[in-house]
Amino acid sequence: MMIERSSVLQASSPSVFQWFSRPGAIHRLLPPWLPVTVIEQAASLRDGTAVLGFPGALRWRARHQGSEFAQDRKFVDRLEPEGLRGLPFKAVRWRHEHLFEAGASGETTLRDRVESNLPKTQIRSMLDYRHRQLAADFAAHQRAAHAGLQPQVIAVTGSSGLVGTALCAFLSTGGHRVIKLVRHAPTAADERFWDPDHPAQGLLEGCDAVIHLAGASIFGRFTPEHRQAVLRSRVEPTRALAQLAAHSGVSTFVSASAIGIYGTSTGPDALDESAAEGTVPADFLAEVVQQWERAAGAGGAGLRTVCIRTGVVLSPRGGMLAVLRPLFTAGLGGKLGSGSQRFSWIGLDDLVDIYHRALWDAKLSGPVNAVAPYAVDNAEFTKVLAETLKRPAIIPVPAAAPKVLLGSEGARLLALADQWISPRKLLDAGHNFRNERIEAELAHSFGTAKV
Repeated sequence: MMIERSSVLQASSPSVFQWFSRPGAIHRLLPPWLPVTVIEQAASLRDGTAVLGFPGALRWRARHQGSEFAQDRKFVDRLEPEGLRGLPFKAVRWRHEHLFEAGASGETTLRDRVESNLPKTQIRSMLDYRHRQLAADFAAHQRAAHAGLQPQVIAVTGSSGLVGTALCAFLSTGGHRVIKLVRHAPTAADERFWDPDHPAQGLLEGCDAVIHLAGASIFGRFTPEHRQAVLRSRVEPTRALAQLAAHSGVSTFVSASAIGIYGTSTGPDALDESAAEGTVPADFLAEVVQQWERAAGAGGAGLRTVCIRTGVVLSPRGGMLAVLRPLFTAGLGGKLGSGSQRFSWIGLDDLVDIYHRALWDAKLSGPVNAVAPYAVDNAEFTKVLAETLKRPAIIPVPAAAPKVLLGSEGARLLALADQWISPRKLLDAGHNFRNERIEAELAHSFGTAKV
């Protein structure tokens, strides 16, 4: 069975072909709803091998076929299982042609041809996702280039997390050099050891920008130990890194932040970046984020600093959706409490675009709300998620239930937070969101979007 999918990109065939050859390409194209991780990206489109990891330590090995390679025009990969970890895939047939057809006006028709015995609907969903991703990624990079962004050297902390993995892949496929600041002995050429408390003077040598994502997870019971870990992992490491960036000649410092700065109950109207500290009653997370952002500004006036105040990040690969998906798939989903608490969210790819914009839009500085333009309440989110997964959502979750897992304070600060936040700075800048509404975001994330 042969399945085809094609689309037109407004870019030359060599540039599109080169995109596929760069580190991170397979990360950008792998559908997030699949239980798959990238073990190894092919070192060469001509004859390299990509290795994907499945549950149970299974390995999918896709070997590129050198005899069918044509520079800027074609490469082919074929499933070639090896060893016991590949044994379950022996019965699977998979051959994937990637064709690049140059157009008369400089555009490229990208054509995928998959020959396989896997279910047709699954292959089509995967190909549809790949083409949506490519179109949106190329559009984002072209906007940046039009604004004057040249290839940069970008240092990134937290590169192995949900956001960091997606962001590093996006930047590297766009032609930037990413340097991952890691807290272990470097194991690759693109890594540098980073001591958060005492960063080495030469850590940022040659870097144009820093994107600082690292910080202990806020999820959990707010014991004294957890509160200390959340605070300690953010404030002083951020201050030290910002000061080092300023002294190292870095032009832009982009730091993660959170809409928790607005408190857990924002009131009847949406709050934007102009809302002053103290607009809502302070709580632990609000105080942490205030200190965090002040630390990010320690580089001084000569360093353009952007604090990305992030809402709830949506991706089946991690975070809230990864927790809720199995419950809803089993038919055990339902609204939380009254369901009236508002929910300011952002899709993972839209968050990547916002970090990217912070690199090239010189007008952006200070706090930037990274949330979609249309917040929903918990009841609406529950309804849309259930419809997307084609499951009922009839089992309400008592408001007291999160206290069992998170404790009273954790439930109030996380699960039951009522936050209505507006991305006013981005809207005023004419920012392009990939998915403005929750229906489109969940359809994209779970492969049910209509082409």
